[in-house]
Amino acid sequence: MMAVAREKGHRMRKIALTVLGVLVALAGAVWTLQGLGYIGGSFMSGATLWAVIGPIVLLAGLAIIYLALRGRRRSGSQRVG
Repeated sequence: MMAVAREKGHRMRKIALTVLGVLVALAGAVWTLQGLGYIGGSFMSGATLWAVIGPIVLLAGLAIIYLALRGRRRSGSQRVG
């Protein structure tokens, strides 16, 4: 019973982190495009600062997605020797 609840909690955390990572990556992509001047109508449009911050945030979002989707290592699957 506890294993089922633990697995469900792990699955929900994985989904939540993946959604968070996608949102962070999308924000980074938009900020990059605004900073480079491809998306107008904002104080960030054409500002070099956002062209630098955007890719950093994009990479952070991709890292969150990677960490959420990678396989969880189980202690029983480790080799000894």
